[in-house]
Amino acid sequence: MTETQTRLLLIRHGQTPWNADGRWQGHGDPGLTEEGLAQAGRLAHSLDQDRQHRWARVISSDLARARETAAPLAERLGLEIEYDRRLRELDVGTWSGLTRDEIERRDPETLRRFELGEPLIRPGGGESRVEIRERTHELVSDLAKRCAGERVIIVTHLGVIRSLVPGAVPSNAGQVEVIAEELAARPIDRTRRPEDGAL
Repeated sequence: MTETQTRLLLIRHGQTPWNADGRWQGHGDPGLTEEGLAQAGRLAHSLDQDRQHRWARVISSDLARARETAAPLAERLGLEIEYDRRLRELDVGTWSGLTRDEIERRDPETLRRFELGEPLIRPGGGESRVEIRERTHELVSDLAKRCAGERVIIVTHLGVIRSLVPGAVPSNAGQVEVIAEELAARPIDRTRRPEDGAL
């Protein structure tokens, strides 16, 4: 890593009741379960103990599950949390709060096409994968300029992480480390990605 590169630690929020029940969240706003809070606490402790890295910022989605994951990180590291709506999960519209079986009963054809990775499908009338890729690409491009040379913790959602790192499968409170400039230099992926799966 050069002195001007921006290192991003992408962290998926901790477990929510909807995660535990297999419900699609999208812009729905459940908070964390007790296990999710414990996951966030363990992650905060781990990052605080990592003396090799000096974190400059914590930037979080404004949804409750991300905010509650970011809070102990920021507290342990002595940082303020910045919130950015571009870090929200893919909007799944009317599918939010439903299980896959419930979605399949209501809208089997759209679900089939979404699970095949069609990039322009709007699940539940929400947001397409191309749209989430565009907004996350814009965010990363902004961070590459605004936070040059910094190490930044990003607390977000699985759909955001997959939009930036195809095929990534972090568990709740899992993490993926990337370089902002490398992501920003890539063209926006407008192709089918069957590995994206459910959110």
